[in-house]
Amino acid sequence: MFDAGFTEMLVVAIIALLVLGPERLPGAVRTAGLTIGRIKRGFADVRNQVERELGTDELRQQLHNERIMADLAKKDKEVDSPAAAPAARPASNVKRPGNQTDTGSSQTTATSAAAVPAEAAPPSKLPDDEPDTTDER
Repeated sequence: MFDAGFTEMLVVAIIALLVLGPERLPGAVRTAGLTIGRIKRGFADVRNQVERELGTDELRQQLHNERIMADLAKKDKEVDSPAAAPAARPASNVKRPGNQTDTGSSQTTATSAAAVPAEAAPPSKLPDDEPDTTDER
């Protein structure tokens, strides 16, 4: 706070003793100490309140930025992996009820079945002695 050494404080104490006298000096020191303590606490409260408000604003901004980054990452993932969003882009050129574009190409059912993911593919009708090779179709 103040750059006062021991000698400066000793000089102030001697002057205060001479001006106030020995009877009023303890009460004056106590009053000065209480007043300085209240001022310090007031400044500390204001500083803490400002830091809390700034911290709240920073936290709100950080959460907003994280939400934006998550949305961008989700959109980027949808663009990078077409299997993640099969409804967004059809896997074949076959006209589907929601698809308004007609490519005019004719594909066989085997080609269309290969474009369907393995989870949605119907079970194969292979004999029991042959292994199930739905991935090779």
